[in-house]
Amino acid sequence: MQETKINTWYANWFDTPFYHTLYKDRDYDEAQFFIENITEYLNLPENAKVLDLACGRGRHSIYLNKLGYNVVGADLSKNSINFAKEFENETLHFEVKDMREPMNEKFDAIFNLFTSFGYFPNVEDNLTTLKAIKESLNEYGFAVLDFMNVVKVIENLVPEEVKEVDGITFYLKRWAEDGYIFKNIRFVHEDEEYDFTERVKALTLQDFEQMMEEAGIYLLDTFGDYKLHKFYPSESDRLIMIFK
Repeated sequence: MQETKINTWYANWFDTPFYHTLYKDRDYDEAQFFIENITEYLNLPENAKVLDLACGRGRHSIYLNKLGYNVVGADLSKNSINFAKEFENETLHFEVKDMREPMNEKFDAIFNLFTSFGYFPNVEDNLTTLKAIKESLNEYGFAVLDFMNVVKVIENLVPEEVKEVDGITFYLKRWAEDGYIFKNIRFVHEDEEYDFTERVKALTLQDFEQMMEEAGIYLLDTFGDYKLHKFYPSESDRLIMIFK
């Protein structure tokens, strides 16, 4: 039973309303700033076809669409996609999709933003996902993978934290072990106890480079933050990779 729980944690946790409650204070101004910077850097054509892969409830897909792009948002969470579908229009669509599978159409750009990668228990699935992204790009398309900088994250892990959001007290524990970064989340809601553990592969730039080489992917550039500054392994906040 424990193994099953680990194998599907992302499907279970991301599909709950509590996930969105805990992370509701994320900096969306910063996210929009990054999206503006990266789309300008890529110099995407007007009305470009863009895929927001692991889009969650679609907030970034909606913003990309407002910038004038023809956007598809894809996510494994049915609840999140049902929520996002309320915002659909002629140039904005959402679908339930496993990121390990190529899309049925080709895109000018594919965005995988805010550490939405590395959740799979089978390490090979990370390579499979990269191959699926490559296969879903058109001849001139670019992909953007925005991941945490694991070197800095591990150095600065806060082992224990208590956060109260919307009347729910979340007890958080973080640790690094066996090449993964874990975050345990415990809370009580309406007298029921909940316990989830996020588990993300601690992938370094070297890990990505190795997988990309295996997938026949060309890594064009790397950045270390949302202002698109140079990547420094010990200092940068993010690991942002542009590839095709």
